Amino acid sequence: MENHPISDVGGTPGGLGHFVIGFIITCLGGYFLANQVSVVGSYWSFYGANTFGITLMPLLIGVGLLFWNGRSMAGWLLAVAGTVFILAGVIANMHVYFRPTSLFNTLVMLILFVGGLGLMVRALSPHRK
Repeated sequence: MENHPISDVGGTPGGLGHFVIGFIITCLGGYFLANQVSVVGSYWSFYGANTFGITLMPLLIGVGLLFWNGRSMAGWLLAVAGTVFILAGVIANMHVYFRPTSLFNTLVMLILFVGGLGLMVRALSPHRK
């Protein structure tokens, strides 16, 4: 394996400056873009209204079995399955909205994000010294 200077990003000569600047610009654009997004939860429903309690049953039974016997395979299975079921339900009941903003702000956010990604990709191609 050859020794490359730290400025050789991706094994190609040069590009560290482009990569760092691109990373910073991408992070800024991503932050500004994510800052305009609102995430709102809704009522939990599972074959009817307000049925969150029934989705807790596998988790609670699994935890009870694990307190009784920490090596219980059924307890671990129920606890993990109950946790996954609850997390999937929470994610399924989320609503993501892009808050109103000006066209100029939206374009700045998107150009920063995509431009930074472009600089990072450019850093991976060979540069002249």
